[in-house]
Amino acid sequence: MPARSLKQARHPGRPQPLGGGSRLLLLTVAGGLWAAAVAGRLVDLAVVRHAGYRAMALRQQQRAIEISPERGVITDRDGRELAVSLPVQSCFAVPQDITDIALVASQLSPILQIPERDLVAKLRTAHNFVWVARRLTPDVAARIDSLNLRGIYFQQEMERFYPEKNLAAQVLGFVDIDGNGEAGVEYQLDKQIRGRPGQLFVLADGHRRYYHRTEVPPVPGANVQLTIDQNIQYIAESRLASAVANSHALGGSILVMKPGTGEVLAMANWPTFDPNLPAESDPAARQNRAISDIYEPGSTFKTITLSAALDEGVVTPDQEFDCQMGSILLFGRLIHDWHRFGMLTVAQILMHSSDVGAIKVALKVGNENFYRYIRAFGFGRKTGIELPWESAGMLRPPRLWQASSIGSLAMGQEIGITPLQLALAESAIANGGLLYHPRIVKEIDLNGQRIIPPEPPPTRPISAATAATMRHLMEGVVLEGTGRQARLDGYTDAGKTGTAQKVDPATGRYSRNRLIASFVGYAPLNNPAAVVLVVLDSPRGLHEGGQVSAPVFKQVMEQVLDDYNVPRDLPVEPLGQRASLAKSAPKQPARRPPPVARDSAAALAAVTAVPQAPPPGMFAMPSLAGKTVRAATEECLRLGLDPVLEGSGVAVGQQPAAGAFVRPGTRVVVSFALRPALVSTKGGNGNAP
Repeated sequence: MPARSLKQARHPGRPQPLGGGSRLLLLTVAGGLWAAAVAGRLVDLAVVRHAGYRAMALRQQQRAIEISPERGVITDRDGRELAVSLPVQSCFAVPQDITDIALVASQLSPILQIPERDLVAKLRTAHNFVWVARRLTPDVAARIDSLNLRGIYFQQEMERFYPEKNLAAQVLGFVDIDGNGEAGVEYQLDKQIRGRPGQLFVLADGHRRYYHRTEVPPVPGANVQLTIDQNIQYIAESRLASAVANSHALGGSILVMKPGTGEVLAMANWPTFDPNLPAESDPAARQNRAISDIYEPGSTFKTITLSAALDEGVVTPDQEFDCQMGSILLFGRLIHDWHRFGMLTVAQILMHSSDVGAIKVALKVGNENFYRYIRAFGFGRKTGIELPWESAGMLRPPRLWQASSIGSLAMGQEIGITPLQLALAESAIANGGLLYHPRIVKEIDLNGQRIIPPEPPPTRPISAATAATMRHLMEGVVLEGTGRQARLDGYTDAGKTGTAQKVDPATGRYSRNRLIASFVGYAPLNNPAAVVLVVLDSPRGLHEGGQVSAPVFKQVMEQVLDDYNVPRDLPVEPLGQRASLAKSAPKQPARRPPPVARDSAAALAAVTAVPQAPPPGMFAMPSLAGKTVRAATEECLRLGLDPVLEGSGVAVGQQPAAGAFVRPGTRVVVSFALRPALVSTKGGNGNAP
């Protein structure tokens, strides 16, 4: 037997050593498995988990900062800019790039007017990015840039600017530091106006050193065109400010509407504020009283009472009622009229605003029918206007009425309404019986695509015949009744006065000296171009609607009709008579200087000769003549000046004059004009309670 075989036979259980070929095969297999494991791990890291690890690295190395987009422009119905966005510089820091934080803070503190300790705390609590100050004036940005501080950088942002300042402030609203709408149209349409934010990416290495930044630009927002007419809005605000001052009222509202469409031409409120400086205003001044204030309308609501009775056919205009010499006992409640009236026709009840007469008319309508008409005129629910925080008012269903509630409602008590609700209801009477949905947004322009908000079809609370009868009865109010001071010069008009007692919160009873004085009307009578509502809160001295609100209606309506070139339908009063009436007219509010004629713009362009070298820190004021509101604003901000803009159109005047030496931060008053200002010299006539 061979030796190998004998050895194996002697030790059958002992493993035999491998030969050279077997060992090589084993090493090859082991190496292949190890390589496969390494490759698998690499594939897992580089492919399968790539996205997760990349995101983790970016979170450690990259800081993303949102860049506010350019908000869309808000204009009036004729394209005049009411809200724009202008580029400004914001300052940020990369603290790891700053070698001496205390030194940098000491240099920035006097420029930014921020305590040095606050800046130090801000810079030490951040790593690779922190805002130092946002939306700087050009002068401040230039002063910081001139320091050439390591680790201090700039980023362009957009700042909201309202060139007309407090004009239509409650309608427009305002934005916060991040460019988010906070009130008015800015809030209601924020998603459309805001646009899509951009992003600023700041990259840092493993040692937290800033080395790169990239930017994804923002997408501008949509432009919004309102139904507001800037000229009419200015007229309404000017007259309201004057009326509040003259009557010592707490506040008020004026609404101007197109009765045939529901478009709001003006929505004025007092007190008001500057949306450029919302933080400096009283919260009460930012409230849009025209849509949020709830008040008892008083005698203006008698138009609804009589409309319901006429439409139901339970009364006729010449039907007589005994007004019982000024008092009526209604289900145990004694109600006194403001005057001791005897027999009055329905027409005279409205003309002289008899409470007893209105109560007797409402009793003929009945609870359920009267409630149905009140609801049909839009009371007790929101109108749906494109503005935030509108109130629905207060209207109880008949099952919750007291026995005498119908009498209270007939004369405008036990119901809470907003000025907008009343203006819409009176518009329905003016236009022939159609109640339109109110509109304050005309259209939205999204990247060239015109979007017109849907317009629900109007409803019909009363027939066209009833509306025509009511227009005739309301004409009697201004011709012979309580609204004689609202009679227009050269136009037929109709309207209704209202003087409602406010509830004293301390006693829960009607106050004797806190009243809501109002007047609502329209003109011309047979083809109304506008409805105007004037509401004054708690006037002192003369306090009735016919005394303090009717004259304001006259002033506003005459200027509105003149501005829209509405043909006169009555002869103009003789010049001598108009002059005598003008003496008693309230003075025009001195909010804007009378604009210079357009022909003078060329003269304003001439630059006064100045010395070659201005004093240190000063420069020659450039001419702004002929520039638009936006162009003039941008020029002033570029130079570090504080623009105060008066009027609209093109620049026709400025102070300081062109060529004068000015410093950065100087206030510059710029006057703009489209055409000569509308100044009414017509006063009220007649007397009314």
